[in-house]
Amino acid sequence: MPARWVTVYNAEGRPLARLRLCRSLACRGRGLMFRRALDEEDGLFFVFPRAGRWETAIHMFFVFFPIAAIWLDEEGRIVHAVEARPFRVYLPPRPARYLIEGSIRLLREAHVGEVWTWREDNGAS
Repeated sequence: MPARWVTVYNAEGRPLARLRLCRSLACRGRGLMFRRALDEEDGLFFVFPRAGRWETAIHMFFVFFPIAAIWLDEEGRIVHAVEARPFRVYLPPRPARYLIEGSIRLLREAHVGEVWTWREDNGAS
């Protein structure tokens, strides 16, 4: 099955990132493990089966570089944003349904309480 992509937009509607859609248990389980680096425009958009804190917790085991981890609730409101560092575990303080793992630069754009939107696309650049 070809990769599916999501473009994420800030509250003003400006595109921030184009991320690989990650819905399956296998994709969510693998995440960014075992990569050696993350390109500026690379990352994952996780969709979890239900909203929660523990359901959307992440670990950074075998991820060898820091990333932006941005949790959003069911309405797309940012509930937590952090620079996730290797070999640590992160849990959002409030329930989330979606998670963005991407370039550290995304943290400059992420403000708790702001609503982001996204749109799936066909994967063509």
